[in-house]
Amino acid sequence: MIKGVIFDMDGVLVDNRDIHFRAFEIFCSRYGADGSSERLVPLFGMGNDDIMRTLMPPEVVQARGTAALSDEKEAIYRQIYEPVIEPVRGLREFLASLKEAGIRCAVGSSGCADNVRFVLEKCSIGQYFDACISGDMVTRCKPDPEIYLTAAASLGLPAGECLVFEDALAGIEAAERAGMHVTAVATTLPREVLEKRVGTENVIDDFTQTNAARVAAIQ
Repeated sequence: MIKGVIFDMDGVLVDNRDIHFRAFEIFCSRYGADGSSERLVPLFGMGNDDIMRTLMPPEVVQARGTAALSDEKEAIYRQIYEPVIEPVRGLREFLASLKEAGIRCAVGSSGCADNVRFVLEKCSIGQYFDACISGDMVTRCKPDPEIYLTAAASLGLPAGECLVFEDALAGIEAAERAGMHVTAVATTLPREVLEKRVGTENVIDDFTQTNAARVAAIQ
């Protein structure tokens, strides 16, 4: 029986793929790097340190450091996203139903703590979460399971009693390696890609397609 739900943030709490694309485009153009969507899609769900080492010229990484580069990119992201940010359809209602059912909730995101706080505040959903684990709170980001195992521990629950909502392949792998149930949200990747990975019955387009009773019944 599921007693806890862990939500990835990017592409799950908010459908922000295109905003991240635009932020990376602006950021990479400053350094003459390739920030095209073709390069970015395989990196979604990973931590910024790994993304920066992949995208940016080695001399830029050596001179600036991955932390400063990540901070710069995420500041761009928040600036351009703030005027238009909104939660994924049905999310607030779903979170409220989980809380009423006594199912504990956590965020488990590879994103930085500033971005997690930004999303929870701007979407007015912070009150629904019992714990928030961000990428800068762990030593290994997805596809390593550390984020999800840390989130489960923060809820006081074993991994097998947790359901993860994910949009990225790296995150799905992390949740599975943690020994958790997974439902994929078809925002960042095409539905058919996710169905091949986790099965048709484990993919939703948004949170109007699930409910607390369905979650609690997962064995």
